[in-house]
Amino acid sequence: MKCWLASVVAFAGVMTVSAERIPAMDLGKHVCAVQNYGAKGDGTTLDTVAIQKAIDACSGENGGVVKLAGAAKFISAPLVLKSHVTLEISEGTTLEASTNHDDFPEMEQFHDKGRQSLLSALNAEDITIRGGGVIDGRGESWWPHRGPGETRPRLVVFDHCKHVLMENVTVQNSPMWQIVPYYSEDVTFRNMKVLAPLPDGHNTDGIDPFSSKHVVIDHVLIDTGDDNVAIKSGQPGSAGPDDPTTDVTITDCTFLKGHGLSVGSEVAGGVTHLRAERVAFKGTTQGIRIKSGRDRGNDIGDFVYKDITMENVGTAIQITDYYGGGATKEGAAAVSMAPVTRLTPHMHDITIENVKVTGAKVAMDIEGLPEAPIMGLHLKNVQIEAAKGARIFYADVGAEHVVVTPQSGAPITVGVGVTGNLK
Repeated sequence: MKCWLASVVAFAGVMTVSAERIPAMDLGKHVCAVQNYGAKGDGTTLDTVAIQKAIDACSGENGGVVKLAGAAKFISAPLVLKSHVTLEISEGTTLEASTNHDDFPEMEQFHDKGRQSLLSALNAEDITIRGGGVIDGRGESWWPHRGPGETRPRLVVFDHCKHVLMENVTVQNSPMWQIVPYYSEDVTFRNMKVLAPLPDGHNTDGIDPFSSKHVVIDHVLIDTGDDNVAIKSGQPGSAGPDDPTTDVTITDCTFLKGHGLSVGSEVAGGVTHLRAERVAFKGTTQGIRIKSGRDRGNDIGDFVYKDITMENVGTAIQITDYYGGGATKEGAAAVSMAPVTRLTPHMHDITIENVKVTGAKVAMDIEGLPEAPIMGLHLKNVQIEAAKGARIFYADVGAEHVVVTPQSGAPITVGVGVTGNLK
């Protein structure tokens, strides 16, 4: 439902009345047009101070709507969102990050070195970003800075936030990870796009839920330079404690360029209760990807992937405990038993059902650890056409109606440590 609200506007000394279409949910909220706080929107002026004033003015108890409209580009350094604020970037309008690296100060972020994000919120609730416009991180000048000790800002970070909604916007060209809910709860991303080039857009993950719970990703197109989605929960070598990421639902999404739908690799807090349905992968380097290592794992399981299609992907299904942690390229084929530690990954109860793959390079790469095999992997109604078949080590696998058709070699190579009805 939409309602019309008449507003009085002063122009050239003459009072006029204009009609502004306001969503019913926003009636009674303060509307803060950023031009009223000094924003120029001319594509060159740094409008940070004006936009932040509008955010602050709209962050009272009843909340408000900060409107970026009436101009093609607003340029800004970092902005801090507040509770009960809706940031509305209208169609045809772009909020662009400053290209001056000094505008993004270094800071500790996620227990690691980082920089302040273009948009962030800390300990806030009831935040919405919407409107049909674009948030552009202009990361091109940042992407070459990938050496040891170099830091790049993420684009949008919700840190210890609740009740967050992003919908009907395009987020693109972040210097690093694009959108991160960190230790946040009840976060929804819906009807939006996340974009960056591959391979130039180094580490531009699309959406990275990190130690968060009750996360929904629905009808999102992600075409980016690294993981399309990467679900995380703790840094490699973490001394802990780390909260898990739990209760993530991903539905009706399309993933184009990128490294697929990933869990990991930083999962020192664990990841549980993931459901992904009706996801289409087109040209990703991986499809379903669960990755960890001996220096970054925990409880990883209760996952369901259902009604999945893939076209021209690299590896269709990759479940590996050999990402980091001193692993060699030989992986499970040459591994020795190691002690179980707090950071040993324990992957379990993973169902992959109704999957159809054409044009893949590799069908499946499934590699558990000898001290912690993958337990309860269920494959049902899985059809994969690939250049190479599947490899499976140290895993308990139940298979029903699984057909792998490689261009060469064996359909499925069963290595050491495999139990279940593939054995």
